[in-house]
Amino acid sequence: GLPDCRVVAVCDTYEDRRQRAKESVDAQYGDTSCKTYSDYRELIARPDIDAVMIAPQDHWHALVATAAAKAGKDMYCEKPLGVSIEQGQRIRDAVRQAKRVFQTGTWQRSDRKFQHACELARNGYLGKIHKVQVATEGPNYRPGYKGTFEPQPVPPGFDWTMWRGPAPDKPYNPGRVAWPDWYLIWDYCAGFIVNWGVHHLDIANWGCPQLGAEPFEVECKATYRKEGFTDNVDAWNATFTYAGGLTMLFTDSQQQKSGCRFDGDQGWVHVDRSGIWAEPESLLKVKLKPNELRLTDSKHHQDDFLRCVRSRKDPVSSVDAAHQASSLGLLADIAARLGRRLKWDPKQEQFVGCAEANQMLKRPMHNGWSL
Repeated sequence: GLPDCRVVAVCDTYEDRRQRAKESVDAQYGDTSCKTYSDYRELIARPDIDAVMIAPQDHWHALVATAAAKAGKDMYCEKPLGVSIEQGQRIRDAVRQAKRVFQTGTWQRSDRKFQHACELARNGYLGKIHKVQVATEGPNYRPGYKGTFEPQPVPPGFDWTMWRGPAPDKPYNPGRVAWPDWYLIWDYCAGFIVNWGVHHLDIANWGCPQLGAEPFEVECKATYRKEGFTDNVDAWNATFTYAGGLTMLFTDSQQQKSGCRFDGDQGWVHVDRSGIWAEPESLLKVKLKPNELRLTDSKHHQDDFLRCVRSRKDPVSSVDAAHQASSLGLLADIAARLGRRLKWDPKQEQFVGCAEANQMLKRPMHNGWSL
């Protein structure tokens, strides 16, 4: 719908979805020129395409984004940056090496409520921040598929082999590809601790950059799904501890109020998609002074991306910010799986003194796919 770009092609492993997308694009422009592809590599190979929007399942993000960077495309890529720390690193490094513009779908940064909360925290209106509380959706999402779990014939017009891609080779069943079911399956997604968690962890890191930049210890208790094919994290409770007394509590939203809350020694602010609250309440009416930090002027996340394609500046949700926010959720999950308190060195992007945890920073790819 934005006038300063034109959609010229769509790609999907489902034939019916490709056609519906094409029909939507053609209706927008009043012609039939939109091309369709079932393999993203064919679309990326087109020299006339300047930018791509990447939104397949999470296990595909790293392969598509790194290929797009190498092909010289700018990109808007949905969060999170893949299903492992290594995948986020590879996307970040490819984007920076190719000098591409990369906007991530952590769109809350383009919402004034979230900007105001983070600007209060960054400009000292809360005093010294000593605690950050983050809670996101989790256990209230249950599998939607209720059929048999036996292998099923692949539906006509669906490329199951390509959809699965680098994930382990499994027989087709609609319960693997349904939504929200695939969000709940480790092969395709690290779970809501990362996929949904990245939104509010990103805001936490934006308002308190120490969270992603400084060493910390993390411990996490979690339960894991066992319904049908689902097997990634269900409920969780993580604590991040930093030098100087700063802590971050990160849980699912059944354990504390959804959103992100910054607690300082002079007040607090809590922001979620449904609203913003503060104590003292006067914080909600603060107008920043000319010399104070304004985090962004973005009011429209996709338009911010297009502006940056023209200016070659970083968008409001840069690849570095996306990698940090994705990593915080992934690291909590690793701590939960190992059942131990872990030390993280953000400069080296390694756990300190735990080889087993460091092995979990990578995920194997299958079926001949590799980064």
